[in-house]
Amino acid sequence: MSWRSSRLGNRPVRLRDGRPLTVTRAVVTIMLKQGVLDPQGRAIGHALGQLGFAGVGEIRAGKVIELELAEPDPERARAQAEEMARRLLANTVIESFRVELT
Repeated sequence: MSWRSSRLGNRPVRLRDGRPLTVTRAVVTIMLKQGVLDPQGRAIGHALGQLGFAGVGEIRAGKVIELELAEPDPERARAQAEEMARRLLANTVIESFRVELT
């Protein structure tokens, strides 16, 4: 199931008091910092070469995490997603991250 479809289908989600729940979607992209070896990227590059894809430069592999946040305010939603990335999602010693709201 993609993040675009709710587990509740197309019905609007409501809080206990009947107010509609506003969901903000955040996409956290995490990449290894420059200078950190990327063995997965290197393996992908090698495999692409073996498949005949020439002219591919450096490859860096990362991860994308999509979050649905019950926070209608974009500034606070971004702050929450950034805090999640700093505290759990990314190893900030070797990884950088960026947050986009959709």
